[in-house]
Amino acid sequence: MSISNVLRAFAAVFLAELPDKTMVATIVLVTRYRRPLWVWLGAACAFGVHVAIAVLAGGLLGQLPDPVVAIAVATMFAVGAVVLFRQAGGDDELESDASARGADRSVRAALVGSFGLIVLAEWGDLTQLATASLTASTGEPWSIALGALLALASVSAIAATFGRQLVRRVPIHRVNYAGATVFALLAAWTIAELAL
Repeated sequence: MSISNVLRAFAAVFLAELPDKTMVATIVLVTRYRRPLWVWLGAACAFGVHVAIAVLAGGLLGQLPDPVVAIAVATMFAVGAVVLFRQAGGDDELESDASARGADRSVRAALVGSFGLIVLAEWGDLTQLATASLTASTGEPWSIALGALLALASVSAIAATFGRQLVRRVPIHRVNYAGATVFALLAAWTIAELAL
């Protein structure tokens, strides 16, 4: 297991996930269920499912010839950079959840509700593509899985604990620009490795 690849996966996935819809969804889920720990646990379990699938897909992609893998990985990172850059110009204001008043706030409802919402919302997400890309380019599924899962769980924990305060203080467009920069650098790095 490579610590540098764990950190590489963490940085890429963390910055891509921070301004993502899942952070907003986690904040809304905590507002609705009023059980941050159980919302976080449900989201973390859902992220575990997505990381496992992404690492498996990346491992299969990694079986292709090196130039094909490098081009596919660079393309996915470049697309991710463009998507994040375009999102940075959008308005990401949080909306209040009017249904919070009558919601079932049991532990089970919080756990199952957050798992279900996150597992559905994350299919084909940038972070899943980034995880698959990093797995394919490094050939280290365990390092990438650990880094990606830690990043996703961290963003979810931040959203569950400090989400509303964070969104008021740090403009989401700045986080999107930072994520776009990281994805662009990863695309360039992948192309540079191919050229060497």
